[in-house]
Amino acid sequence: MPTTPPAEGAARSAAELNAAIRALWMGPGGHPTLRLTDDQRAEYRRLLDELQRVESGDVTTAA
Repeated sequence: MPTTPPAEGAARSAAELNAAIRALWMGPGGHPTLRLTDDQRAEYRRLLDELQRVESGDVTTAA
C-alpha cells in the first residue's frame, strides 16, 4: 500500500518514516512479508531516501 508523500515544504519525522517502512513489510494478519511487489520496492526506496535526508538534516520542515 503506497503512502502519500508529504506536502511540498513539509517533512515527515524519522519515526513516521520508520512506521511507514515497517507497515510496508507487514502482510495480511500482521505477519512479515518475505517479498515486496515492484511497486512496494519502489516505495521502500523512496522512504529510505526520505529517511536518509531527514537523518542527515537535509529537509525543510513545515512552519
